[in-house]
Amino acid sequence: MCFGIILGWVIGTQQASRRSATAVQLQQSAPSSPVPAGNTASGGAHQAAPLDEAKVKSLQTIIKSDPKNAGAYVQLGNTYFDAERYSDAVKWYEEGVKLDPKNPDATTDLGVSYYYSGRTDDALKQFETSLTLNPKHANTLFNKGIVLAFGKRDLQGATAAWQKVVQLAPGTPEAQAAAQGLQGIAAAQKGPAPATAPVPSGG
Repeated sequence: MCFGIILGWVIGTQQASRRSATAVQLQQSAPSSPVPAGNTASGGAHQAAPLDEAKVKSLQTIIKSDPKNAGAYVQLGNTYFDAERYSDAVKWYEEGVKLDPKNPDATTDLGVSYYYSGRTDDALKQFETSLTLNPKHANTLFNKGIVLAFGKRDLQGATAAWQKVVQLAPGTPEAQAAAQGLQGIAAAQKGPAPATAPVPSGG
């Protein structure tokens, strides 16, 4: 299949604070395995935010005194995700999801962390769990499309996911990014793919 123009992604996660997914930027590229690094506006090297050690200690203190505090585990996962330490983020998200398995935001955060840890199949399974909890969860559908497009090279599946985002959440940042993704797929089907690989980033 000819992929053509795809996307350079900047994936926004759906943290407990409900941060919006950041818009994607179109660029000429061919699909590849996800790389946890990203583009900057100036084209320079991407730098992960430093780990907030004080926040980590504070949250760990909360967890020690209240080991069933699901929100603290999820916030700790968020903190490691923002520092692009995805394997650590997975650990804390998994604990949070065990305690609060019906939180679609947390389960989707876990899926995104799986993706950036190179666990594409686990990411997709986790997104399906999130969609079982909330079939209309726009961030889950948006990120599912990304993983299908780049993790599985399944443009048909990505198209279906992004079309749902546009239909279910019109006017939102997720819908705008999904619409750009659909435009990229449409362009990909019209021409040969250049050699440049997409470089997504998290946080």
